[in-house]
Order: sequence, then C-alpha cells, then structure tokens
Amino acid sequence: MILNNNCIKVGQKAPDFSAIAVYDQEFRRISLSDYLGRKYVILLFYPLDFTFVCPTEITAFSDVYHEIQELDTEILGISVDSEYSHLAWLQTERDSGGLGDLNYSLVSDLTKGISSSYNVLTDDGKALRGLFIIDKQGVIQHSLVNNLDFGRSVHETLRILKAIQYVQSHPDEVCPANWQPGNATIVGTPKQSKNYFRSI
Repeated sequence: MILNNNCIKVGQKAPDFSAIAVYDQEFRRISLSDYLGRKYVILLFYPLDFTFVCPTEITAFSDVYHEIQELDTEILGISVDSEYSHLAWLQTERDSGGLGDLNYSLVSDLTKGISSSYNVLTDDGKALRGLFIIDKQGVIQHSLVNNLDFGRSVHETLRILKAIQYVQSHPDEVCPANWQPGNATIVGTPKQSKNYFRSI
C-alpha cells in the first residue's frame, strides 16, 4: 500500500528535492535541479541499506556507470536511511553484503519526503524499488516500480535510456518493441510506418 495519493505520471515534471548524499566517502548536499539542462538522471529508489536484493542492484548499476555517464546521465540511489547508514554500508566490502566503492551518490531520504513525492513509500515506511528516468528538461520519461522482493534489470534500463535519447534527437521516429541501437525505427506517419511493418 502506498501512503501518498498524489500520483506522478510519465510526461510530468519530476518533483525537485534537496538532500544530503554520500559520494566518495564524503557528505554533500545535492538537488535534482543541479542536473537540469545538463544531464539525464536515473533515480534508483530501494528499500533499505544492509538488506539482500538492494546491494545486487546498486552495485550492478555502479558496474555500468561509465557507460551510463557516456550517455550524459547521472544515477542517484535513494533510500529512507541516514547518510551515516549509507556511509557505513559503503565502507562494507561487497563479499560481506556491502557496496564497497560506488561510482554514484546515495541520497538520504530520512524524512521520507522524496519517496513520498515519487509515490514509492510503503505504509511501513520503506521505499519500493522505483526507477525513474528524467530527461534534461526535468520531465519523467520512464517509470518502473517493483515490489520489495525482486530486483530490476540494468540492461533494460540502459536500453530504455538509449531509446529515450534516440527519439528525442529524432522526433519523427519511434522505437518499436525490443529496439536496440542500430535497429530499424518507425517513421511516425500512417504511410511511412508501413515501410517498417513490411520489413518484418
């Protein structure tokens, strides 16, 4: 069950926030608006530090961070833990269920305001596994919310990010199911779209 009845939608402006984050063993205040006009942003909500599925997701995204960075995109991990809990988890090695060195920031949502504004806060105060891709204009282009017990796909997130960027730079084209960079797209008119359908 979700506490917040206000439903944010794809195509709407992403709710801004300012919070303390941990990056490179240091605390810093960051805002979503810091990236406006400069970068795409992936918001990666997760339930809690020191749990079981969460480190597999967080480290998997860190492992492809350089590929994401090459796409003018930043990742922000967010949970309802304090910055001190984030720091302790980052100082725990991966083979002990920790994160070790991480390539992106973990944001503290101790007040639960960010999770609530993105409508991923459960009635027992954890964040669901929400993933939001926000474009450079601050508009939510993609959202995905999993329940607590199963993780998300890094590869599918990358595919969707690349599709978003492709159609934004090619406004007359749309990407079909399972599209990958280099695959055929569809010209979004009734006549020209038939070229694609004939090809399959």
